[in-house]
Amino acid sequence: MTETIEFQAEARQLLQLMIHSIYSDKDVFLRELISNASDALDKLRMESYRDKDLGVDTSDLHVELRTDADARTLTITDNGIGMSRDDVVNLIGTIARSGTAETLSKLREAQASGSEEATAELIGQFGIGFYSSFMVADRVEMTTRRAGTDGGVHWESAGEGTYELSEVADAPQGTSITVHLKAEDAEDNLHDYADPSVVRRIVKRYSDFITWPILLNPSGVADTVVEGAEDDESTPDTSNEPINSRKALWARPRSEVSDEEYAEFYRHVSHDWQEPLETMRFTGEGTFEYQALLFLPGHAPMDLYYRDAKRGVQLYVKRVFVMEDCEALVPEYLRFVKGVVDAQDLSLNVSREILQQDRQIQLIRKRLVKRVLQTITGLRSENAEKYETFWRECGRALKEGLLSDQDNTQAILEASSFASTHDPEQLTTLADYVARMPEGQESIYYVTGESRASVENSPHIEAFRAKGYEVLLLTDQVDEVWVGMVPSYGTGEDAKPFASIAQGDVDLSDDAEKPEGFDDLLGWMTTTLADDVSEVRLSTRLTTSPACLVGEVGGLPPQLEQMMRSMGQEVPVQKRALELNPKHPLVENLKAAHEARPEDAGVADTASLLYDMALLAEGGELKEPSAFVGKLAQRLAATLPTE
Repeated sequence: MTETIEFQAEARQLLQLMIHSIYSDKDVFLRELISNASDALDKLRMESYRDKDLGVDTSDLHVELRTDADARTLTITDNGIGMSRDDVVNLIGTIARSGTAETLSKLREAQASGSEEATAELIGQFGIGFYSSFMVADRVEMTTRRAGTDGGVHWESAGEGTYELSEVADAPQGTSITVHLKAEDAEDNLHDYADPSVVRRIVKRYSDFITWPILLNPSGVADTVVEGAEDDESTPDTSNEPINSRKALWARPRSEVSDEEYAEFYRHVSHDWQEPLETMRFTGEGTFEYQALLFLPGHAPMDLYYRDAKRGVQLYVKRVFVMEDCEALVPEYLRFVKGVVDAQDLSLNVSREILQQDRQIQLIRKRLVKRVLQTITGLRSENAEKYETFWRECGRALKEGLLSDQDNTQAILEASSFASTHDPEQLTTLADYVARMPEGQESIYYVTGESRASVENSPHIEAFRAKGYEVLLLTDQVDEVWVGMVPSYGTGEDAKPFASIAQGDVDLSDDAEKPEGFDDLLGWMTTTLADDVSEVRLSTRLTTSPACLVGEVGGLPPQLEQMMRSMGQEVPVQKRALELNPKHPLVENLKAAHEARPEDAGVADTASLLYDMALLAEGGELKEPSAFVGKLAQRLAATLPTE
């Protein structure tokens, strides 16, 4: 006897909203049905362990996919746990046992607001992957029998207002779902799911690593054999070989996976033609379980610094593909990391396409980041050549984490390397820098600039080099920013603060007495150059250059200030101090000339030239280049002999 049952009014509306609004890719209906079949097989195996009297055969558990081009049907069959009539009514006949007007109202409000997060939070309450089949079907039939019972049940619906239930006496154990397909529609991305090649493609993308074998049109099944079609290219695939690889490398013992297999898998997930630089494999256990297989690239991805570049790792849940680029698991500064994370239990929305932000995701992310940083740091001591390759290709991106990941600041610093005055070619770690610090040095000195050549010739570095103080040479754009955000390296009493040699007033002089007689010159120059400098003072950081410009501690470096202006940001003009080298002949002569001819315009021009020279020495841009050239020409002309 066939029984017709109505959906609740709200449930009917909710079903239509789900079918037509949630899934962005119609192919996922097959992923959902295969995933449900895989779950049924898992449940049967577990139930057979618990109930020895169940009397079921678990030696050939599998999923069958059968296509029929003439009837335009796709049938998904499993010999798993199956369902009783009550199971069908409770699990299939209703939408997660929830069809209230309140839920529908909230979902509509979320959709109207355009908030994907709000929608995902609501639809995550429902487990209705089965209903995604109505995106591609005019009608769906299901025959099922629960293991250990005698009678089966047949369910059928067009996804409208009702569904039909009837008893089936001779139903095989498990579940068989027949999808009566809609016509192919390329504009609506509705493919021909009765085409075995289309089915194979979807399985390869979404369900390739499912534990159980997936058979496509297996031989021995009567309705898949087309009589007299031996020579027809459209003959269904009658092979008994699974179309899914079932080779989840992350789930196999490492001893059973070759380097070639890892390399091939890396190429698959990264679309890179080279081998990975390093393979990372680890397992999370405890309150939640996951497996991860990650890779460091041998060269920087072409889109590493593109604003719209995709990032993240592939996410699987119980070997079912869920997301291609899961950004929630990998921070942006580790966007070069590729691989797979396979979780056993995560909070997903109904379409499995949008990951809900929850504690599990955050914990997995935290552990992934920690392990990647440990691997990078370990490479330096275990394989220096690999580390140098990684740092050359991706080091700049890694340092971006110093701007955004305060929890891992010290770990990122440990994994980083920097150019310094200690060695003209080799990079140094901060730990080695600190170990070489002479007695009395309390800070880690650094200087920023556009290139190593420019900062090595900077006037600011002269006295530090003369005193034997090592200086970090930071030339990446990101360096201009993070040094202002990271106060120190190390923790507790061992922490060493970072100090810019181009900021603040430092005293590197060994002289017991400071130079005298410069007060009038300094005061006059401060007034004369008031539009450009905050003050003029004597310097102990200069040994050969006549002057340099020094910013205030915590102020914007000139390179960063220029960068921000080029991006259209309004930055207040920051005046810096002009420091003079009292032992330089030009400064000594300027002092004498000012004492002898304080009103001479030529003396004022020389003071202005001194400021311009300091600006050019650090790579700055002159406000009035033509005025500088004119003053310089006059000064040079005055020094040439007239005879």
